[in-house]
Amino acid sequence: MARPSTTIHIAVSLLLIATVMVSATNATDDNVREACKATRHPALCVRTLAPFSRAAGRSPHRWARAAVSVALAETERVRRDLSGEVRARIGMGSPRARAALADCAECFGDAVGELWSSLMTLRTLRAVTFRLQMGDVETWVSAALTDVFTCIDGLKEARWAGTEEGKVVNVTCLASNALALVNRLAVIGAESLNHP
Repeated sequence: MARPSTTIHIAVSLLLIATVMVSATNATDDNVREACKATRHPALCVRTLAPFSRAAGRSPHRWARAAVSVALAETERVRRDLSGEVRARIGMGSPRARAALADCAECFGDAVGELWSSLMTLRTLRAVTFRLQMGDVETWVSAALTDVFTCIDGLKEARWAGTEEGKVVNVTCLASNALALVNRLAVIGAESLNHP
């Protein structure tokens, strides 16, 4: 049986560890909430970027990279779904709806390329070329968002009511959040590259 002083020591140690863990969790939760304040869809932002909270800390650069990465992954997933749907609907439904779906898949392919270019540039940001690089990133993320909106417009025009529309709308929200965090990084400037 443990002595009372040992038991108390262990209990106090466990309480201190739990307190530190809760404080660390609260700090990371605060980080993601703070970063997501800049977005139009903060609840979605917090939910999708929470896994990056510890690594991103308070770095606007890391938050922008995380947001673009999340948007890219979801855009690629939806692009694959749309392409599969186009193949599955050959000879089915109205030609207008099939064409809208094919155009949508193409728009998503373009958006994937633009988000990929953005992510690669964010990974290689340098202080001396920061403004030029960020101009490119802002243009590409904005173009990706435009591509996704073009897809939505085409689906609406063709009166498409498939499950893909909800997925497409979700991508617009993720791309919008990514653009907000990229714009925030551009405003803060190159000094954010040294931010912990």
